[in-house]
Amino acid sequence: MPNTEYLKIPQERIGVLIGKDGVTKEHIENITKIGLNIESETGSVTISPREDTEDPLAVWKARFIVKAIGRGFSPEIALQLLDDEIILEIINLPDFVGKSKKAVMRQKGRIIGREGRTKEIIKEMTHVDMSVYGKTVALIGDMERIQIAKEAVQMILDGVRHKSVYAFLERKKQELKRKEFQHIVIKE
Repeated sequence: MPNTEYLKIPQERIGVLIGKDGVTKEHIENITKIGLNIESETGSVTISPREDTEDPLAVWKARFIVKAIGRGFSPEIALQLLDDEIILEIINLPDFVGKSKKAVMRQKGRIIGREGRTKEIIKEMTHVDMSVYGKTVALIGDMERIQIAKEAVQMILDGVRHKSVYAFLERKKQELKRKEFQHIVIKE
C-alpha cells in the first residue's frame, strides 16, 4: 500500500482545496479513495490511503491534484490529473530569472500578456490548462502538448518576441493536427 504523502500549499489556496462546507475536499477523497488531512493554519496537507483504496497510485495522483489546486488551478481542472495521460508540470520562474522580485513580476507579465492575451493564446494553441501563480507557471495537459506550452513559456523567459512565440505555437498546432489526422487515417 502506498505511503502517506505530505505537502504544503499556499494558505490562501486552502479554502479552494476544502471548498464550501468541505465539498471539494470530500469530492477528492471520494473520487480517489484517500484521506486528506488539511492544516488550515500552516497550509500543510497529509494525503493517506484508506481501507478502501484500490489504486496503488491514488495517493500519488491526489498529491498532484492538491499541488495543482495550490498552484492556482480550479478543483475541476486539477481533477483532470486522475487521467493517466494528463500530467502537471510546474515551471519555477526564479530558476530562469533569479531571485529578483522585479524580474519575476516582469516575466509573469510577459507570460500573461496584455489583458491575459499571451496566456490565452498558449492555452488555445496547445489545449493545455495554464496557471501563473506566485513564482510559478503551472501546466496541465498531455505530455506532448505540455512540452509545446513549456517551450513557448521558456521562449518568453528567454526574451523571444511574442510574435515569434505565436508563430512557433501556430507551427506546432499544425504539426499536431497533421499527426492526429495521420493517426485517424491509419486507424481506418
